[in-house]
Amino acid sequence: MSLDNCRSDFPMLQKMMHGHPICYLDSAATAQKPSVVIDSIKRFYQEEYGTVHRAVYEIALASTEAYDRARTKLRAFLNAKHDREIIFTSGCTEAINLVASSFSRAFISEGDEVIISQIDHHSNIVPWQIVCEERKAVLKVIPALDDGSLDLDAFERLLSDRCKIVAVGHASNSIGTINPVREIIKMAHSKGAKVLVDGAQSAPHMPINVQELDCDFYTLAGHKLMGPTGVGVLYGKEELLEQMPPYQSGGDMIDRVSLEKTTYADLPLKFEAGTPMFAQVIALGVAIDYLTAKGMDRIFQHELELLEYAKPKLMEIDGLRIIGEAKNKLAILSFVVEGAHHLDIGTFLDLKGIAVRTGHHCAQPCMDRFSVTGTVRASLALYNDKEDIDRLVNGLEDVLKKLRV
Repeated sequence: MSLDNCRSDFPMLQKMMHGHPICYLDSAATAQKPSVVIDSIKRFYQEEYGTVHRAVYEIALASTEAYDRARTKLRAFLNAKHDREIIFTSGCTEAINLVASSFSRAFISEGDEVIISQIDHHSNIVPWQIVCEERKAVLKVIPALDDGSLDLDAFERLLSDRCKIVAVGHASNSIGTINPVREIIKMAHSKGAKVLVDGAQSAPHMPINVQELDCDFYTLAGHKLMGPTGVGVLYGKEELLEQMPPYQSGGDMIDRVSLEKTTYADLPLKFEAGTPMFAQVIALGVAIDYLTAKGMDRIFQHELELLEYAKPKLMEIDGLRIIGEAKNKLAILSFVVEGAHHLDIGTFLDLKGIAVRTGHHCAQPCMDRFSVTGTVRASLALYNDKEDIDRLVNGLEDVLKKLRV
């Protein structure tokens, strides 16, 4: 099941950092890019660049076809019903904000309820706080249990007929918990509520089937999927997207404009105002090809094997405590060490060529739940191997000797 040999596909992983080969353990923040994606960007700008949807000359038509093919690839990757259910955005954050803004205008009124979770990324918390302030709705929060899993009994008690939408991450970026979204969706639907699933962390690491989940919305971040920055994806059920007003206005999202009235384009263009990020979208399509060829099931199993290899080794380190030990979790190891600040640990590991994330990981409510100001986070991807784990463990042991003097 090993994917160890794919490391050579990633040019950045051949580089040095502070005189050491890079040990990259921050894929939860952003993933490194395979050569096929990097090469596709260069080739497109040098040899194939032309605008989309607005011209009849050869290179523009070719760009439009490539752009449309990428949408089809994303539809297949998520197993959506229709290409028109795939909306391109500037990132996962914009995709969530699009739903928060547009859905609330169509469906949320004073006294209605929105439910989020305690372990979500700020991008899936703050937009809903703003919605509830603007619409005079009530925000409710699913609490986390001591192991980092969500308290579904509490969620059931929170649900009422006034709940319009539940917005929850498929997996926590800060502690790795894989939430039981299929069960959450079924429970929410029983009360008539819709569900947005933030898939920024899950989609790069495991198979996603939106029809099987029956979620109403699902969001992706292109740069975490080994594609470029500046592109994200929103999946939405067609019948809901049709009822929601445009999020932004401008070119390409219109049917007809007069000075008296404007009518809007059909899906998906209704939600894609302005010149789209077509170079990034096309490159994201190449990244999807790469991941699909590797196999999402295979990627998931490879990373879980690394997680199981790493956990006992880290637990042997005196004073180390892993935050988030849910039974189902991604290959994310978030930890604190007694007598050492997370920032100091990350700084000294950097000098050894080891890249980890430190801080609250844009998940301060989660950190508050576990009474920590921040953690050291090592997050794994398909290009990591056991040697990376060994370097992390050995590096930590050496760093802690210095910090504890």
